[in-house]
Amino acid sequence: MDDLHSINEEINRRAGRKLLPSIGVSLSLVSIVWFTLAYHRELFAALVAIAVVLGIREITRAFAHAGTNISAPAISVGSVALICATWRGGAAGLAVATAVCLPLLLVELLRRGPEGFVGRATATTLSLIYLPFLAGFLILLARPDDGLSRVMTFVVLVGCNDTFGYLVGIVFGRHPMVPKISPKKSWEGFAGSFIFTIIGGALTFHYLLHIHWWVGALVGLMVVFTATSGDLIESAMKRDLSLKDMGSLLPGHGGMLDRLDSVVLSAPAVWLALELVQRYL
Repeated sequence: MDDLHSINEEINRRAGRKLLPSIGVSLSLVSIVWFTLAYHRELFAALVAIAVVLGIREITRAFAHAGTNISAPAISVGSVALICATWRGGAAGLAVATAVCLPLLLVELLRRGPEGFVGRATATTLSLIYLPFLAGFLILLARPDDGLSRVMTFVVLVGCNDTFGYLVGIVFGRHPMVPKISPKKSWEGFAGSFIFTIIGGALTFHYLLHIHWWVGALVGLMVVFTATSGDLIESAMKRDLSLKDMGSLLPGHGGMLDRLDSVVLSAPAVWLALELVQRYL
């Protein structure tokens, strides 16, 4: 028993998080996503809105920690409006809602006066684009009749990138990828993401979407770069803001933003890939 405990502690130390709670949370989130899509797709839109609002809460706290105070309620209202507009109007709804919400949020900042306006406006714009706008592409993936297959394919792709990069990095990681941004991310882990995400893409495109396997392999390759970049961008934000995690909502993961980082950058890429496939193949 002591040996098993020692092994578990060593795995947790190398991973930088508790492994078993992390796995449990991941499986629970995948189950919730599948249920909302299979039962009533509007519930998935509500789930995305909840996740985004929780992410807004975390990112506004992070900016406040660095001395830049922006309005979480105002951005949250704008976020819900973006999600609703995207569900009702598709890509056009997302674009128009973003174009309307951004100036309204900037006008709302005027009541605090000119001091620090540029910093608050920049943080507000980043929050709106980084979370609700990019997350809106999850809604675009879910809207078609085959939305369940599309979103679950997306989940598999991002899951393969994160899970196998994480596991291979724990076991074989020796060479840091970008130590100043994410010390625990290794080239070995990146190779694990590369191999298994391409395999996952080939399998899911063939069996779930009934699209040529090689297209799925190419999309998987793309997701390796978008998901990894999303993870590094969020890590850079935390480093700059002197934070270990964006929150503590999800055991083994940190905050909601720590779970959404690879998702929000990959969703537009996968949506665009599927649109191109539908149009030209």
